Amino acid sequence: MIWSNIKEKLSKKLPNSVFSLWIEPLTCLKQDNKLLELAGPNKFFCSWVVNNYRDHIKNCLKELGLAAVDVQFTVDHAKPLSLPAGKPKQLRLPTMPEVNSTIRSLHPRYTFDEFMVGDSNMVAYGASEALAMNDTSLGSCLYIKAGTGLGKSHLTHAVAHHILNHAPGTRLHYLTAQQLTGEMVKAIQGNTMSMFKKKYQNNCDILLIDDIHSIDGKPKTQIELSEIVDFLLDRRKRIIFTGSKIPQEINNIDSSFRSRLNSGLITTINPPDLLTRILIIQRKAQNYQLPLNEELVNFLAGQVKGDIRQVQSVIVGLKAHCGLFKTEPDLALVKETLKNIIGCQNELNVEAIRNFIAGQFKVTINDLCSKSRKKDIAFPRQISMYLARKFTKQPLADIGRAFNRDHSTVVHSVRVITEQIARNGSVRGQVELISDKLRKEYL
Repeated sequence: MIWSNIKEKLSKKLPNSVFSLWIEPLTCLKQDNKLLELAGPNKFFCSWVVNNYRDHIKNCLKELGLAAVDVQFTVDHAKPLSLPAGKPKQLRLPTMPEVNSTIRSLHPRYTFDEFMVGDSNMVAYGASEALAMNDTSLGSCLYIKAGTGLGKSHLTHAVAHHILNHAPGTRLHYLTAQQLTGEMVKAIQGNTMSMFKKKYQNNCDILLIDDIHSIDGKPKTQIELSEIVDFLLDRRKRIIFTGSKIPQEINNIDSSFRSRLNSGLITTINPPDLLTRILIIQRKAQNYQLPLNEELVNFLAGQVKGDIRQVQSVIVGLKAHCGLFKTEPDLALVKETLKNIIGCQNELNVEAIRNFIAGQFKVTINDLCSKSRKKDIAFPRQISMYLARKFTKQPLADIGRAFNRDHSTVVHSVRVITEQIARNGSVRGQVELISDKLRKEYL
């Protein structure tokens, strides 16, 4: 009778999961005005109950006017610990929150280790990694703006991967804004909005939402998400939004919701520079075990810009062709693959000029990017920089980077070629002829 009364009191004081896991399996061997002897299935079980719940049991005895009753625990080997009937479920420690995460399908290679960091994405990478490690020194809310294929989904996948691998007890919800809207509509239709709110407010440690710009023109979703964001931020939970527009550029959203999107760190991932594109191509070629020499890597980096998924398509195409025909990739095959995937590239930029000059002077791209100061290499390199400065609006630093040089080298090259054009008719004619060819092909 005493134990029954204590169990009734404990069932009201302890969470259901704790009660069913640690109290329900106990059996009473003896109960009187001096001793309450309880039995558990093993030593570990009894030790855990003594350390964590013996005081709760003693308090219940006091409430029943039986403060003098001693509580003892014994191991009952005849009654092993059994799980509730039904589908097997992993046990949790009672201090751990129940984890009911919502996670969209994750790409296995979208991890922090696979993300190539450069000037264009350094802030977004650092902030994402910090939040994944529960470091909120930069704030607990992050907004990443990036165009298609620049890596915003890669970073959110990486955050999810890190949390699943290093902090599996974290309650993580990762979905797109469109999926969130669909889930909310079902909750409204099924009259289960209370469960929806509880899921994203009370049972969430980190919320990742991709493509937040698609919430444009959905006032009900904006209202509900505003409440969720307020609730989570008040409790210092972590939130990451991604979108193709910054909050100020998203049309048809409530000003209060826009303010919430602006409440944390906002960072933009820009198209990767040449060096970062080279690193990305090298990593993807390595992942697919595709042998690409430095010249082919540099050529690809000069042609593929913006959407990095195009790099993936090119690498896969090259791998398939080389595997089928048992050949090594060469420049002709790379050009053909590029043409099939991204079409003809007629944009005049530093890399296009550099590659064109290499062909005109019968030198390699590697030669132009080398440290060689031989006249037959230095001269076409200087002409390339001069024409890049003349025909493009790219900064001096970007022009120099295409040749593994700094901006001061570009300034010097432009000055040298300008002076030679003024003094030397042969150089002037050569530069004019090359300029005409560039105009016909690109302009």
